[in-house]
Amino acid sequence: MRELRQLRELRAREGGARDRRTEPAATGQSPRSRLDQPRTARPGLITLPSYDPEAFGKLSERIARFLGTGRFIVWMTVVIILWVAWNTLLPDAARFDDYPFIFLTLMLSLQASYAAPLILLAQNRQDNRDRVNMEQDRARSDRNIADTEYLTREVAALRQGLGEVATRDFVRSELQALLKEIDERRETPGVL
Repeated sequence: MRELRQLRELRAREGGARDRRTEPAATGQSPRSRLDQPRTARPGLITLPSYDPEAFGKLSERIARFLGTGRFIVWMTVVIILWVAWNTLLPDAARFDDYPFIFLTLMLSLQASYAAPLILLAQNRQDNRDRVNMEQDRARSDRNIADTEYLTREVAALRQGLGEVATRDFVRSELQALLKEIDERRETPGVL
């Protein structure tokens, strides 16, 4: 009965509507799964907690950013100095980690074993953001190149079109030539 309740909770979390074919028969048989849909999770006694990968990634980036600061180094140095001072200067009854400081070594190893994957996770997220930014920059660059090529063709077409247009000097010289010709015709009475 408890397994059935867990199965229902799991399916309710998945958000899918239940199909009547997946419900167990009234005889107490186990539920029959549909063959046309992939199995998402095994219903079992232990259900693993779910987490938001984005929130976990942001937390890991914050931790990685803190681990890379001088503040962390200062605090870690203070903790180690206090640890060593406590375990060397205080009486034997108050000490909890004698000279080889094995427990301190264990704590530093534990901190490093958690810090390394968090830093790698933060780097992977940064690499993904960099890749997306690079793709966007490449697309923007391609659009800029296409726009530049289009404008270059338009300017070349305008230059070519302007080469065929009469300029002010050309019109003035043609007008002067025409006026001269008209004046010459006026001077010669028999030509008109």
